Amino acid sequence: MFSKILIANRGEIAVRIIRACKEMGVVTVAVYSQADKNALHVALADESYCIGGPEASESYLNENQIISTALLSGAQAVHPGYGFLSENAHFARLCRKNGLVFIGPDPEHMERLSDKAVLKELIRGTGLSVIPGTRAMASVEEAQRGAAALGYPVMLKACAGGGGRGIRLIRSEDELEEAYFQASGEALSAFGDGSVYLEKYIFPARHVELQILADEHGNAVCLGDRDCSIQRRNQKLLEETPSPGVGEEQRKKIMELAVDAVRTIGYVGAGTLEFLLDQDGNFWFMEMNVRLQVEHCVTEMLTGVDLVKWQIRIAAGISLNFAQEEIRMNGSAMECRINAGSCGTLRMLHVPGGPSVRFDTCLIEGTVISPYYDALLGKLIVFAKTREETLRKMRASLCELVIDGIPTNIEEQLQIVEDERFSSGKYDLTFMEDR
Repeated sequence: MFSKILIANRGEIAVRIIRACKEMGVVTVAVYSQADKNALHVALADESYCIGGPEASESYLNENQIISTALLSGAQAVHPGYGFLSENAHFARLCRKNGLVFIGPDPEHMERLSDKAVLKELIRGTGLSVIPGTRAMASVEEAQRGAAALGYPVMLKACAGGGGRGIRLIRSEDELEEAYFQASGEALSAFGDGSVYLEKYIFPARHVELQILADEHGNAVCLGDRDCSIQRRNQKLLEETPSPGVGEEQRKKIMELAVDAVRTIGYVGAGTLEFLLDQDGNFWFMEMNVRLQVEHCVTEMLTGVDLVKWQIRIAAGISLNFAQEEIRMNGSAMECRINAGSCGTLRMLHVPGGPSVRFDTCLIEGTVISPYYDALLGKLIVFAKTREETLRKMRASLCELVIDGIPTNIEEQLQIVEDERFSSGKYDLTFMEDR
């Protein structure tokens, strides 16, 4: 096991990793930008180092500075969290070159699996149904031919990265050229890779994902499904587990197929397989995230399995010490992402409490929300024995949560969980559009 880990991230995920390390007896090293010098993760870590200016490119994306800091501090491993360098194969390879363990998949698997178009080719032979699509395209003309073959409407997607960036819905050929350059440019800016591909647009559908853990000894488990259909412009707002749109037999079958697929492709670490669930109950594989998901907390609340700790253990070569049949998924868990509406300074924070209520955040009074980073302030997660009880608990917790000084989406989240369509569980990806 590692004795010291550097966390190459910021915000609530850096705080989350530091807390997990402390519980494991692991010394933590934080890195921070000039804008984050008073941040919570800086105060909580055993050691903290400023690595650059406020722009992410000057700090949290500065690979050489992070590697130098890890070596200087004596860290043995680097945890990238999510976003930033978490899916960067070059950084993972740089860690290995300098004798550091990258807590995530090895760079070879990352390169192979993070290219969504290539990954689909690998998945086709595992028993999972894959959304019809193209490989990475080199020109608008190639995209036009691909779209014509698939039939409109189609989705244009970035081959690298995630988080809803580099995605466009194209309903006709007239929209394709402009969308191609927009999506490619957005992907290049966000991920350093402007390549895009096309896939058939499945509608209506739910966005359902499966959480996987797999170790280097061939053990793999699925920790259930999460419904991530409440989205705006491809950005998730709320997640729950289990999905109210998936039956027990469906769930059992897709979980078995997902575990077999992960073993087949030889994946090691925490990962998420993402699907579209159509109105006929068919699962269509979209992509795999080779990192920790923002919404990992709902799975932890439902199963009691600490995903961050197991990421670290797996990276250290430790075997999973539980089997699929030992995982308990009784009850219901739900997460609301609390986002800032604009910059500001936190004047007062009140966090809701009670059994099975959790608020993962980086906020402390005086925190300044700057324009340099993601708008996520925290994640409110609740668990109860039934979905009905979970809904009541989430409504009460949202009403109790106070973040003064920074505009937030708390009221919007409350409106969502009070909406009759959401409460019934009969919602899909059109929910926010309809609202």
